[in-house]
Amino acid sequence: MADEEVPVHDLRTDRPTPARMYDYYLGGKDNFAVDRDAAEQVLSAAPEVRVLARENRAFLGRVVRYLAAEAGIRQFIDVGTGLPTQGNVHEVAQAVAPGTRVVYVDNDPIVRAHAKALLPADGTTAIVEADMRDPGPILDHPHTRRLIRFDEPVAVLFMSVLHFITDEEDPYGLVAAFRDVSAPGSHLALSHITTPEGNADGAESAADVYKKRATSPAILRSPKEIEALFDGYDLVEPGLVNVPKWRPDDPEAARSGDSVWMLGAAARKR
Repeated sequence: MADEEVPVHDLRTDRPTPARMYDYYLGGKDNFAVDRDAAEQVLSAAPEVRVLARENRAFLGRVVRYLAAEAGIRQFIDVGTGLPTQGNVHEVAQAVAPGTRVVYVDNDPIVRAHAKALLPADGTTAIVEADMRDPGPILDHPHTRRLIRFDEPVAVLFMSVLHFITDEEDPYGLVAAFRDVSAPGSHLALSHITTPEGNADGAESAADVYKKRATSPAILRSPKEIEALFDGYDLVEPGLVNVPKWRPDDPEAARSGDSVWMLGAAARKR
């Protein structure tokens, strides 16, 4: 288990977790039978979910590269980071600007263990084990205070995680908590599932698997509801779009992006 052992009682092997199911969609091996079984239920209802996961990961890489190269961001908070795979935030950002500082946040102990094993030894990155539903401990954590200077522009990332926050848990409030401490010129980037026109029933059935079996439900929100998460920010071009269509490396391949019911955008704080 990477560089440290995680107590068995912390692993939640009795129920699937979104992080481990996402790892399975991406072809990873850091998951359990309970995760694979639930993920296969999701894929049975909506086979395109595996494509959604891969396109979301590609979107993350493009948006981090944009933020580092074009927006000049030198510090990132990746909330709900998930299990490490190729093209992690610090790898993409530091390839553009060595020394860029990154704080990863996740409440899954397996993510903590694996992320710590991959962190560079230069002190530019850290992992905070915390729940995004409670931003205070994240913002006040010693790792955050050491690496992030909130009087300078910072990019906060919520990649494919806010749909695991119910309306009662107030996703708008938790995004605003990060916005309110960030300097003007900071950026918000996020991706979020929506209800597709072509397979609404399949998407609802897939979301129902999370609701009934996983540690967090999955909430399908409308484009209008997702765009409202950017309150206080100005969307950068091309706005809120299906993730394959956000500044694609291959515009030709992105033309089929309408079938990917994951919306994404980046925006600059006013």
